Amino acid sequence: MQKVEVYRIETDSPDDVKGLAKLIDAGTIRPEEIVAILGKTEGNGCVNDFTRGFSTFALAVYLAGKLQVTPQEVMHKIAFIMSGGTEGVMSPHLTIFVKREVPEVSSDIKRLAVGVAFTRDFLPEELGRMEQVMEVARVVKEAMSEAKISDPRDVHFVQIKCPLLTVERIADAHKRGKEVAVYDTYKSMAYSRGASALGVAIALGELTPEQVTNEVICHDWSLYSTVASTSAGVELLNDEIIVVGNSVDSASELRIGHSVMQDSIDADAVRAALKDGGLQFDCCPPDTELNKIINVLAKAEADTTGMVRGRRNTMIDDSDINHTRSARAVVNAVISSIVKDPMVYVSGGAEHQGPNGGGPIAVIAKI
Repeated sequence: MQKVEVYRIETDSPDDVKGLAKLIDAGTIRPEEIVAILGKTEGNGCVNDFTRGFSTFALAVYLAGKLQVTPQEVMHKIAFIMSGGTEGVMSPHLTIFVKREVPEVSSDIKRLAVGVAFTRDFLPEELGRMEQVMEVARVVKEAMSEAKISDPRDVHFVQIKCPLLTVERIADAHKRGKEVAVYDTYKSMAYSRGASALGVAIALGELTPEQVTNEVICHDWSLYSTVASTSAGVELLNDEIIVVGNSVDSASELRIGHSVMQDSIDADAVRAALKDGGLQFDCCPPDTELNKIINVLAKAEADTTGMVRGRRNTMIDDSDINHTRSARAVVNAVISSIVKDPMVYVSGGAEHQGPNGGGPIAVIAKI
């Protein structure tokens, strides 16, 4: 039976491994049991955010030394999902997922379960298109199987890191006589995130394959997953997938719950996610309950209408600060004000991840 443990570690810079090293040196974490590392790095979160790759490289080199393998072997074993952008009061940090097998115990209580899987590398012309959608759908099911989750309703968060287009990758497609989904490299992040999220929706039965076509990707916002969280980066060519849910085949002392924010200031959804994660309270969660939280994971997105609850905002039209950066700051502030901690994971760009302007939010907490 699996036992999943999760550790949240603050970082001083993208290459800071001191906190992880301290836990490994103390014997709290065994490096061979790490299955995934989810990070928030202090870059811009855009195409040229190299803090994501820098963080992954630093972690892979450090763990390679501990595991006596190459950094490349580490990156094939562990899912490194780095999300750039810690605008506002969001604090840079790492979330470490550790998984090991323990003697089976008899219980009908569903506890935290994690599965990790990797898609094949994508060609530039496949990004943001059905090839990416269906490959993600296939591999999400693999990750569910690895997590020993059979019921899609027990999946509460699917975190994905996906690739994007660069000028070089677009040129490569042209040399082979292929067309890409979009020629704006920044917009390609949205297409890759959106296609990956729709793949999750198909895998979990939220949508049927017939509902998704190349034409609806990043156009029909009525189609979305309620648990997908996808983040694009220049540092990879495939999708790295972490399925997080609850399973009776788990001896973890943690569980996960989720909700869906309808817009960027939906505090009620934050409280609903806390309750779904097992926290007990009436109006405002007391410190005794908040202390059970391991981390909060959420998506942020500026509504494409430029409105929130009937009021106009300038996030979409702001040419100085990209809207994903503003949205991350807003959602982090809303969550932080409730959980009394700004060190939570908020990723920007929620295309097909929750309703237009909203996004899924999940809470991992002690039982």
